[in-house]
Amino acid sequence: MSGIFSFSGDEDYFNGGTMHLSPGSCPGVYLPPRKRLRVAAPSLYSGFEQKQTSIEVLPDECLFEILRRLPSGQERSACACVSKHWLNLLSSITSNESLQEVESDGFLSRSLEGNKATDLRLAAISVGTSTRGGLGKLQIRGSGFESKVTDAGLGSIAHGCPSLKVLSLWNLPAVSDKGLSEIARSCPLIEKLDLSRCPGVTDKGLVAISGSCKNLSDLTIDSCSGVGNEGLRAIARRCTNLRSISIRSCPRIGDQGVAFLLAQAGSYLTKVKLQMLNVTGLSLAILGHYGAAVTDLVLHGLQGVNEKGFWVMGNAKGMKKLKSLSVTSCRGMTDAGLEAVGSGCPDLKHVSLNKCLLVSGKGLVGLANSALLLESLKLEECHRINHFGSLGFLMNCGSKLKSFSLVNCLGIQDLNSESHLSSNTCSSSSLRSLSVRCCPGFGDASLSFLGKVCHQLQDVELCGLNGVTDAGVLSLLQSNSVGLVKVNLSGCVNVTDNTVSALSFRHGSTLESLNLDGCKNITDESLVTVAKNCYSVNDLDVSNTLVSDHGIKALASSPNHLNLQVLSVGGCSGITDKSKACIQKLGRTLLGLNIQRCGRISSSTVDTLLEQLWRCDILY
Repeated sequence: MSGIFSFSGDEDYFNGGTMHLSPGSCPGVYLPPRKRLRVAAPSLYSGFEQKQTSIEVLPDECLFEILRRLPSGQERSACACVSKHWLNLLSSITSNESLQEVESDGFLSRSLEGNKATDLRLAAISVGTSTRGGLGKLQIRGSGFESKVTDAGLGSIAHGCPSLKVLSLWNLPAVSDKGLSEIARSCPLIEKLDLSRCPGVTDKGLVAISGSCKNLSDLTIDSCSGVGNEGLRAIARRCTNLRSISIRSCPRIGDQGVAFLLAQAGSYLTKVKLQMLNVTGLSLAILGHYGAAVTDLVLHGLQGVNEKGFWVMGNAKGMKKLKSLSVTSCRGMTDAGLEAVGSGCPDLKHVSLNKCLLVSGKGLVGLANSALLLESLKLEECHRINHFGSLGFLMNCGSKLKSFSLVNCLGIQDLNSESHLSSNTCSSSSLRSLSVRCCPGFGDASLSFLGKVCHQLQDVELCGLNGVTDAGVLSLLQSNSVGLVKVNLSGCVNVTDNTVSALSFRHGSTLESLNLDGCKNITDESLVTVAKNCYSVNDLDVSNTLVSDHGIKALASSPNHLNLQVLSVGGCSGITDKSKACIQKLGRTLLGLNIQRCGRISSSTVDTLLEQLWRCDILY
């Protein structure tokens, strides 16, 4: 604090001498005649009542001049603790106004959420980080209309954090263009900006950002009702380093803004995400022509885009570098559009289709024949796709395919006969990962066919399939020429110990993860075979099965000295306090243990486990 009172005032206002506050009977300020009075001190007396002398009697202008001369960050922080008034004054001092040179590398990161997000805390962050390396990343998540963050708080950050590079503003209705303009003016190094649910921000704020933040490379605009086409056009004109753009649920943004942005920046934009916008096929057509640099494209809820938009986007053949495509709830995505995208994007490797109700098996086969470098395909809630389409895709896909996933596709029905498919069956499939979840029509016949074409599977996920039994799983396992690493059979209620026995015998040396959650026919016999044959398993889930203390004992006494890291036995009523010693033995390597809903494990046993397995995360 000594730095405060050592101020002599000779830097700007005075050439020499010292300013004195006279406590005598004649109040006022005495200065040598050669000096011009700049600040009139207030009276120290009122009537006959003497007031205590305090630095607080100085006007803000004088305090400002004193505080900006503080020699170190430690003294700045000490002064910030004096009062809110001093804190606000300190946070209003910009780096240009401070007489002390501060090196700000911007490696500090701060996050405020809910009630902790206030202007006062932002002011404290501004003062506290300015001399400790500088603030580089700031995330503010407000609480809607109860949010206490305003433009004043952003102004504090702008004044004290010129090194700021990443800024996320979420759910802050009191923040407007004024605060964003302060950030743009004082924080020109901004590289990543995320604006979500900030209705007070309009095109003016984006224009300010585009004018000052030339390093902007990543921009997200989500549910900002005030932002329109003009803001996007300003970003497109000036932010030539922009590489990623994400726009979601902004009702004032349409084709005029999106098309202009894509035409102007398509040559250097690499990631584009358009969600729930009032755009038409025009925007996709422009993207198809000018998106030469785009590698990742996400389209979600674009109800105004028809089949022609996707067809033109693909046939324009301008997106030569597109590698990843994700389409959700776009009724314009049809078989013709999907095939056009596959043929027009020769480098396409990853495709995800969710709720694309007009895509059928024909489109999948067309994609397989055109996208020769495709490595993964995920289909979710695409109900027009049947088993002929999915299996036909696998038979016609290129040699690069590694992952195939079906989720909740109700059009999938089990095969009645394989005769018409067997003639085209090939064994050259490079598929490594197969996932089928919640497809009620998928059964043993389909698994048997997959076993004939998929010989190199390492990751198998069959979840919630009531039509799958031991016979189907065994037919898939028998033809596998490489060792399975991950197997998830959760919710397959008709799978029994026979499957686990065959799995552990054939793939025990490579199996690392086994999930049998909800397989109600699984008993201790499965754990005995796992303990005997599975040398590498580290993640085992037998929740909601018939396993008991005997199975836990088998795991603990395994001759292979299992290296289990995660064990889940939640909902297993057969496990009691008798398993405490065995669990403790397994706990030497455990990092995660789930014993939730094990009603026969007492609270005292749980307390013992919590004490003994101190490095293990236990759910109870």
